[in-house]
Amino acid sequence: MPRIRVGASELPATPLGIGLAAVGRPAYLTIGHAEDLGQARGVADLERRSHEVLDAALEAGLRYVDAARSYGRAEAFLASWLDRRGADADGVTIASKWGYAYTGGWRMDASTHEVKDHSAAALRRQIGETRAVLGDRLDVYQIHSATLDTGVLSDPEVLDLLADLAAEGVRVGFTTSGPQQADVVRAALAALDRCPFAVVQATWNPLEPSAAPALAEAHDAGLVVVVKEALANGRLAPGGDAATGLLSCAGAGAEPPTADALALALALAQPWSDIVLSGAATPGQVAANARAVGLASAVSTGAVTELAEDPSAYWGQRKALPWR
Repeated sequence: MPRIRVGASELPATPLGIGLAAVGRPAYLTIGHAEDLGQARGVADLERRSHEVLDAALEAGLRYVDAARSYGRAEAFLASWLDRRGADADGVTIASKWGYAYTGGWRMDASTHEVKDHSAAALRRQIGETRAVLGDRLDVYQIHSATLDTGVLSDPEVLDLLADLAAEGVRVGFTTSGPQQADVVRAALAALDRCPFAVVQATWNPLEPSAAPALAEAHDAGLVVVVKEALANGRLAPGGDAATGLLSCAGAGAEPPTADALALALALAQPWSDIVLSGAATPGQVAANARAVGLASAVSTGAVTELAEDPSAYWGQRKALPWR
């Protein structure tokens, strides 16, 4: 897999990265997650699974890892893996996020799995927690699911703290979710004079492509664009409700790729896309997802426009997904 340096900040990475949302805690809202993890979901079980997924990602050439404070013990699992792999992992770029806290208590039936807090106090607390776990391995730190209603992108104290972090050498950024993703991206671009955002992470997939014009603007402004949820939380994975439609619209031949590889390839093929995250929960899924890199130059990006759903309907369906 090619090594790349992307954005005005020349962030070192690979086109495909790995996210730890599905393996850092016992429950998540991806379709098929229950079958992927099975019954072994204790802390030691998921640390072992995280290490297996990270080992598979390293073997496949992925060199960008995405975690968050709200992903249960994902940062701690990543730290123990980095210690175990030693010099083998020296070239891996590490990203994490602040703004949500994990509140699930390692329970499947928790009433609330995570709580949002975009205050300056939360940033101070969580960057301290992240550094206590990851030390100087942190390369990227992002606002987790920035929204307009919290005012986080216009909070002078937050912006100053992030600017200070950037001055220390950590690339700062933000992630987005929901039907207003494009508005959030443009609000962050308008705040660049206050805070040197270097990375934006947003949802894009054939079912929800609405943020593409704003992400192109961010790319043109020099930000690294990271795509998350390229498989639409499992809807575009093999067996998902939209997988057959994706393969059909893409004009698959006699030996079509798997739906997950195709969806990731379409995200990789977008001209503004720098890094696409796999959310694999098993080593086998990592290997299947990695095939997307070889497909990206051959896919037809215009072939699947008919799959796009109304953003409000798409995000409403996502919000209704149960934690499994």
